[in-house]
Amino acid sequence: MDVDDLVASEVVVAVAATAVVLSSRMRRMARRGLVYGVAGALSAGDMLSSFGKGVAGGVQGAAQSMQAQGKEPSNQSDSETPSETSKEQSG
Repeated sequence: MDVDDLVASEVVVAVAATAVVLSSRMRRMARRGLVYGVAGALSAGDMLSSFGKGVAGGVQGAAQSMQAQGKEPSNQSDSETPSETSKEQSG
């Protein structure tokens, strides 16, 4: 058995898995890491969800504000400018 055989990735993975299975301290650390990882993922999901809801509420509030003021979002390419209207009437 050479030194190269001992540092092969399969051997390292097998040794690490054996250490986790047989050692109560390693199992405890793995379990704790899993719990903290899941808790972090849930917290990140809640944060993204509340951010999305806040953005949606802001957009909705801005749209309602514009409607309350009587302003409709306009497309400038469809509307004629006053100078175009006067050219058509004089020409």
